[in-house]
Amino acid sequence: MHDTVTTGLHWLRIHPTHATLRDPKEYLLKRPTDNGFTERRNAAAEAKRELLAKFASAPKSADPAMQERLAARDAVTQARELRRAEREALKAAQEKAEAESRQAEIADQVSRAAAAEAARKAERDRRYAARKARKS
Repeated sequence: MHDTVTTGLHWLRIHPTHATLRDPKEYLLKRPTDNGFTERRNAAAEAKRELLAKFASAPKSADPAMQERLAARDAVTQARELRRAEREALKAAQEKAEAESRQAEIADQVSRAAAAEAARKAERDRRYAARKARKS
């Protein structure tokens, strides 16, 4: 599965998918493993300098172009909040209308049930009265 490199680097195994490397030493050159402390310290210091330079070159908040961008961003944010508030108000109005509709439907069902119950009781009373009239 793995081929052992026979150029003196017997510990370096190259996977067949890494066959693009022409020279096994190329792998070591791309990934040096013997960085000394000073090299690492210098690399870290250089990275820190680059990061500080990046932030130093960034536009300041007093810059007119930055002020325009911030104002445009604030305008977009305010418009977004306004649209969100309108959506919430519309949703609340729809929910209120739906709740009122449900309440009206429930009230209608209750009144129909009460009317049906009253009609049933009236019919029962009529039959009872008719039965009493037949007996007497």
